[in-house]
This record gives sequence, C-alpha cells and structure tokens, in this order.
Amino acid sequence: MLTYTFENRGKKSYYQHLYEQIREDILSERLPAETKLPSKRSFAKHLGLSVMTIESAYEQLMVEGYIYSREKRGYYVSDISKHNQFLQKQPYQILEKEEEKQEENSGRKAEEPFMDFTSNRVNLDHFPMATWSKLMRKVLSEQASQVLSPSEPQGIWILRKAIAHHLYHFRGMAVSPEQIVIGAGTEYLYQLLIQLLGRDKIYGMENPGYGKLARVYDKNNVTFRYLDLDEEGLSVDALRREDVQIVHTSPSHHFPTGIVMPIRRRQELLNWAANEPGRYIIEDDYDCEFRLSGLPIPTLQSIDGNGKVIYLNTFSKSLTPSVRISYMVLPEELLETYQSQLGFYACTVSNFEQYTLAAFLQEGYFEKHINRMRNYYKNKRNTVIRAIRSSSLADKATILEEDAGLHFLLRLDIGLSDEELKQKLEQCGIRMNCLADYSYYHNPYYAHMFVINYTGVEEERLEEAMERISRCL
Repeated sequence: MLTYTFENRGKKSYYQHLYEQIREDILSERLPAETKLPSKRSFAKHLGLSVMTIESAYEQLMVEGYIYSREKRGYYVSDISKHNQFLQKQPYQILEKEEEKQEENSGRKAEEPFMDFTSNRVNLDHFPMATWSKLMRKVLSEQASQVLSPSEPQGIWILRKAIAHHLYHFRGMAVSPEQIVIGAGTEYLYQLLIQLLGRDKIYGMENPGYGKLARVYDKNNVTFRYLDLDEEGLSVDALRREDVQIVHTSPSHHFPTGIVMPIRRRQELLNWAANEPGRYIIEDDYDCEFRLSGLPIPTLQSIDGNGKVIYLNTFSKSLTPSVRISYMVLPEELLETYQSQLGFYACTVSNFEQYTLAAFLQEGYFEKHINRMRNYYKNKRNTVIRAIRSSSLADKATILEEDAGLHFLLRLDIGLSDEELKQKLEQCGIRMNCLADYSYYHNPYYAHMFVINYTGVEEERLEEAMERISRCL
C-alpha cells in the first residue's frame, strides 16, 4: 500500500499535498505506467484521511491526465514516460478565455435580447473601485515624478516584479522581471511576437478557436494553418502534418471547447517544440484565475525545460476590460533578440495605470479580489446550471466542461440544425452561439453544442429564458 507522510505539508490542504506526492512519484516513475492505485476507501483508511480527501486528489490527477479510471476496476497510472524527459521537474505552488468573441455585423446596433448567453463581459459592479481610487491617489501623491517620467520599454520594473512574484506564488512559474513585457492588450503583444519570431514562419491556431487571432495574422501577412482538436486538445499530428513552427494554444482551458489538456498531450507538445530549432508555443492563459473546481492546472511554461514556451496573460478578465494591461513572458533565449531588435518600442500602457496595478498586486488586493470573484462566478454558474436542470429542457440538455473558466458547453438533443435553432432563439429574445461558430470548417462532432457565457446573465430572468428555449425546441 502506498504510504505518504503529512508532517511537512505546511499550509497546504491534505488533498493538495497528497496530489503533489503522487504526481511526483508518477513523474519520477516510482509509480510506473498501468500501476493500480489503492481504492479510495482502503487508501483513506491506510493514511488516516477522509474518503473525500482521497477522491479530491484522484480527481485532480485525472483531470491533468496523470491517472485514469476503469469502470468498476479502479484507478491506474497513465503512460507518460515517452516524453517525460522534456519536462522541467521543479516544485511549484498552486492557487485555489473566454476570450472576447468577434462580434459579427458590428456595424449594426442589434436590439437587446431578453437573455444574452454570448456576452462574456465581467461584472463591473464588483470591481473594487474604492480600493483602486485610493491607490490612484496614493500613486499621484507618492510617485508623481515617476508617473511623469518615460516608462521603460518593457514596462516599469516595479510592475514586472509584482507580476513575477504573482506568477511564482499562484502559477508555479519561476521567471524574472527581465523576461516580462507589458502591453496594452494581447492583440498588441501578438503583433510584437510576429515581428520577433518572423513572418517567414508558419503559424498554427486551434480549430475551433479564437477568431480574432486569425485576423491579426492575416493583417500581418502571416501564413497560418488551422489545427484540429481531439478529446485531449490540440492535435500534435495536425501540427506535424501542417509543418507549423509556431503554435498558439490555451491548454489550461481551451476556448471555446473548455478542454483541459492532460499531461501526456502537454509532454507531446513540448517534445514537438524541443525537437527542432525555431519552434515555439504561445501559451494563452487567459482565464486561469477562474477554475471553479479542484486545483488550478499548471502552466506549460512551468514544466518547460527547454525555453520553448511564450506565456501570455491579461488583467482584462480578472479586473475589467478597460484596464488594458496584458503581458507576456519570453524565454531567456528570445529575450536578448527582443531587446536588440524590438527594444526601441515604447511601452503602450501609461505609467499611472502601471504603478496603480503594481500597488494593487503588491498589497494583496488582487488576490482578495480574485477569491471574491471566484466565489461569485461559481454561485452564478451553479444558478444557471440549476435553472437548466430544473426546467423542461432537462431531458434534452447535457452540460459539459463547466469547471474551468467563465463558460461551459450545452449539448441539446434536437432535430433542428444549429442555424435554425439560433434563428428561432433570436426571435424569442435568446442569443446563443453554437460551437460551430468558432470552427473554420464543418465538423459534425460540434453539432448541437452551444457555448454558454454566464458572467453577464441576469438571474431573475433565467426561469423565463429556459421556458423560451423550451418553446423553440
């Protein structure tokens, strides 16, 4: 029977400590592939823990792909040894996209629907305005000269240091402030990356995926390919088939399918990047703060041992879209090239906003805000799911990928085509996007799957909204 001690767990929960111990044994191959793990009940009795603690640790290991279950037979270690040499094995700490959808026909002002499940706007009522205002006054009072001085090209040092500290403690990433580049929005950073990596490369993007990225590539005269997904996320076979050198992916919570990429596929992706020079992975970690169940998924960057991952994130989701502050973390081998070739670009974010955000991070307000918003969005998600399951839709609806990020998928058992249903819903005042809207060519697997953004949902209208959807079906 497996035995672990818990004397040195520090402030970690029992299930987090147990998860990390088992994960380390799998990575080091002390637990070989296909090893059968103890049953939850016997393991709990052996370790003197609750069955719930064992179950939570097993669930986290399963969602990350370290173990798998066989019905009525138990849990087994996954085979991840093939690409294990490409992982950076360092300890990390863990914290307890939906990216903006390109709005079609943006030139027309559409009539407001009764219920809009396409909007991914954050709740502005919960923005900590009083705290933000206090910090703005403090910055003006104590750092007036710095606010008026030219910013460093990559962003002010104090903010980059605060971000590096945040990434270490909450995303397990050991990076230096020198590696961080601040920019006004991820679209701007994409354009810097195109200049840094070269327009002569072939870029890959997930299908289905984030539509705005294709437009950025197109406007920059970049050759790009759409790469299909399978049940584990981005297909490495598709990468090789399309001869791609640079790939954009969101492994911790794919947009829009919600897929969490398991460790085996992450290893294959890092293996692909390490096998030839000039290959890089752009990791978009756009809504990592809002995993609503279990532990956050470790980033690709944190397990990359070859400097092949460029990490991207933004504060637009976690704070408000009007705070146009995004950042990227460059591998050290790219940093010197960036500074020599693109270091002449001025930072596109005002010093005033940078100093205010730095204080917000340093003084612990960001962590408190995220914890508060995570609880708020979890309650809102649960309310939406309850409304679906308690309505006459229940026998026609299946809910998928609801634990990671600010949207989930709704599969509807219907005879109508997706477009027919969307039109009928629109006539009833319900706006929803189907998964096929984000796909670049027809895939029958995505039929009757709808993307439900719940952040802007008015809860008092849910019951009526479910009735309207039922009438359309």
